[in-house]
Amino acid sequence: MTDEIASIDAQKTPITVAEFLEGSPPNTECDISDLFREKIVSSAYRECLNTPELQLHCTTDSCNGVRFFRCISGNLNPLPSKAIQQIFLTYRCSNCQKSEKSYALRVIRHDQNQVNLMYKFGEDPPYGPPTPPKLIKLFGSDRENFLKGRRCENQGLGVGAFAYYRRVVEHQKNRIFREIIKVSEKLEAPAEKIALLQSALQEDQFTKALSTAKDALPESLLINGHSPLKLLYRALSDGIHNLSDEECLTYAASIRMVLGELSERLSQALKDEAELTQAINRLLAPRKQEAVAPVPKVP
Repeated sequence: MTDEIASIDAQKTPITVAEFLEGSPPNTECDISDLFREKIVSSAYRECLNTPELQLHCTTDSCNGVRFFRCISGNLNPLPSKAIQQIFLTYRCSNCQKSEKSYALRVIRHDQNQVNLMYKFGEDPPYGPPTPPKLIKLFGSDRENFLKGRRCENQGLGVGAFAYYRRVVEHQKNRIFREIIKVSEKLEAPAEKIALLQSALQEDQFTKALSTAKDALPESLLINGHSPLKLLYRALSDGIHNLSDEECLTYAASIRMVLGELSERLSQALKDEAELTQAINRLLAPRKQEAVAPVPKVP
């Protein structure tokens, strides 16, 4: 019983607005320690909703990392006590001035000595860690299905996440194998391994294609010494009806991580090969002869 009480008390520990907006998933309500700040309105100080700077991931090419976001719009008027209001806030990246993040919230303000609450209905772009651009590029036309699976995973919907990820990999099987074959040819892999990959590319049955090519990958694409195709085969060969929702969620997260690492290794292998080719071409190119001034004759 003591442990249960401690757990409940821990959940009631107040957090800041920034911590709530940055780190709480949708359908979450928290006690907020700094829900309001004083602001001059009509020549007088009034308590308005606090909208601090947030540190969020910006996906634009110029940023592609964590940046400061500042609130640019929303209901920032004074809030009376004992008020319940639905509020939309929009934040914009302070660096590129392009990327935006919007929140749908409910704010509950009580009297003094009572907790002030904030409830998050949702946010756009959706809550969760950023998805690497290389992984999105690998899936081509199935980008939206992958993002739907990511949203299901963020919300703990294991069956949904597993089903979406499996569908994406099945639909993009040929695209994935073509990328692997391209890297294998660049790295001059043994002909028999490339033949196995070509055979898998022609295979209609998804799990059979993974099984055919699971041992044919070049060493640079292995993850901790394991073939990502073999790992995906083991995860996706089980029918979804044989797994519990918790098991599906665990498998879905593992599938996403393996696919993300595979996309990074494919991109890096092609990049390394391109840089090596450029270096070789520079060394093979004829060197420009420097003009040498003639030595004056001594009379």
